[in-house]
Amino acid sequence: MTDTHVGSSTGEEDLRRTVADLNQQKDLDFILLTGDVTEMGTLKEIKLAKEILSSLTKPVYLIPGNHDTGWSESGGVDFIRNFRDDKFTFDHKGYRFIACASGPYVRMSDGHIPRDATVWLDNILKNTPKDMPVVFINHYPIDNSLDNWYEATDRIKKYNIQYAICGHGHANKAFDFEGVQGTMGRSNLRAKDSLGGYNVVTMAKDSVYFATKKPGLPIENPWRKFALETFKNNDTKAYERPSYAINSTYPNVKQRWTYHSKANVISTPATDGKIVVVGNAIGEIEALSLNDGKVIWTYKTQGAIYSSPVMVKGTVILGSGDGNIYALEIKTGKLLWKYTAKAAVLGSAMVENGRLYIGASDNSFRALDVKNGNLIWEFNQVEGAIVGLPLIYKDKVIFGAWGKHLYALNKNDGQLLWKWNNGNENRMFSPAMVTPVAVNDVVYIAAPDRVLTAIDVLDGKTLWRNKEATVRESIGIAEDKTLIFGKTMNDEVVAYKTQRTDPGIAWRLNLHFGYEHVPSMLIAKDGLVVFGTKNGVVYAFDPLTQKEIWAHKIDNAMVNTVNVINRHKILVATMDGKITLLNN
Repeated sequence: MTDTHVGSSTGEEDLRRTVADLNQQKDLDFILLTGDVTEMGTLKEIKLAKEILSSLTKPVYLIPGNHDTGWSESGGVDFIRNFRDDKFTFDHKGYRFIACASGPYVRMSDGHIPRDATVWLDNILKNTPKDMPVVFINHYPIDNSLDNWYEATDRIKKYNIQYAICGHGHANKAFDFEGVQGTMGRSNLRAKDSLGGYNVVTMAKDSVYFATKKPGLPIENPWRKFALETFKNNDTKAYERPSYAINSTYPNVKQRWTYHSKANVISTPATDGKIVVVGNAIGEIEALSLNDGKVIWTYKTQGAIYSSPVMVKGTVILGSGDGNIYALEIKTGKLLWKYTAKAAVLGSAMVENGRLYIGASDNSFRALDVKNGNLIWEFNQVEGAIVGLPLIYKDKVIFGAWGKHLYALNKNDGQLLWKWNNGNENRMFSPAMVTPVAVNDVVYIAAPDRVLTAIDVLDGKTLWRNKEATVRESIGIAEDKTLIFGKTMNDEVVAYKTQRTDPGIAWRLNLHFGYEHVPSMLIAKDGLVVFGTKNGVVYAFDPLTQKEIWAHKIDNAMVNTVNVINRHKILVATMDGKITLLNN
């Protein structure tokens, strides 16, 4: 079964019906649940799903899907804590079943088999006999709906792969994954029907059959059948692979070094000019030499790290999915202090005048003393988890959250000054991942509603909202503060003048980056504006001449907000854990 979406309108009832039905089937060996177990990945939903599934009388193996990871208030930590892992393997009657997690790990980024899962998969396959029949399990189809689909297909085709199964599409569907038989199962949700359902997979000696079963009704006739036979990878067809041809257009841009972490990186690396610090999805904080990318030290936390590190006076500070904020000595990685919140800390921090400002998933935003981590103040009335980077502007700290609001607090005492929402009741369109920018008492944001909004900093009133371009979360501000830059969802960067009345679009620049939806910021520095895309390309353009200066592809996974050290030195991290220093 797949796509149970516990937390949606009928998710709980549909799953309870299926569990009761499964317990009446006497000839089942085990049960697979291939992702989107919950609707939003919250601890409440995960615990409810676990409680329902615990009544199954047969073994159940499950992995997360995009709804369990991309919207998770804990960065996936709660899923792993409650279900033991986000991947699994077991042997049954001579077959080896192997299941990987898949993201996205940032809302609306592409599906992605996480870096730590591909490292794990390599180890599992290395210890798998070449003739042992293998079944591969993933939430997504193993196609380009995953940005690194080829990392799975290239691996499993070297073994005796029998077939792959997946969910995500909510419908029974046959696939061919580069010569590997693939099957997508229907969602367990009833949708427009009166009942949900699942698939019974019957593996006979030489064939496999897929048949839909609805709770309380007889099993239907098989809708799919194919042979089980030794896999021979004799296919000579040239399959799609990412192209790096764009790099030949700008040969002056070089990767001075690239370090590949053992897990996803979902944040912006920080540097003091000598050492680079970044966190990864298995909770490691890694320090690299800015000169050559070599590892200097590592520090292990107990949860995924989404928080971008901030450096101040020899100290680097960041949050972890384990619920702690860590302050480490930059040179050695020695723990200086640790502050424990009541839930995961996925948000990034800003520092000003010895104070650290950071939000967490416990409905709280805090100011801490940089020297010792002591709490200065706490605002605990935030609706939803905080996952973004706050803005400090004059006497205010401004941030978005996974409820429906943008908040402005007094930075001195944490008192609520105002909160703003875009009028949309669906939190999917909320200002959760926005990174606000401000000038002349106007704060600018772009939420997933695809509208650029200007808000009065003094009272939180809307000044104007512009819908001319599909600007979605990804914005930036010019060095001289006269323009707001927005990355659209297709090819273009647009610019707006910073003013209190709607200026309209000042200019458009077509950079031909294609369909685009990741929320990484546009960073203006030293006469350039630099940003990354969902498929691993970094672009730089001149905002005065409105011309592309260079572009370089590092990876096929999303690029986080870049760290522009100077015009000729750009520090980049990708979802797949590649940290790269670009020189141009």
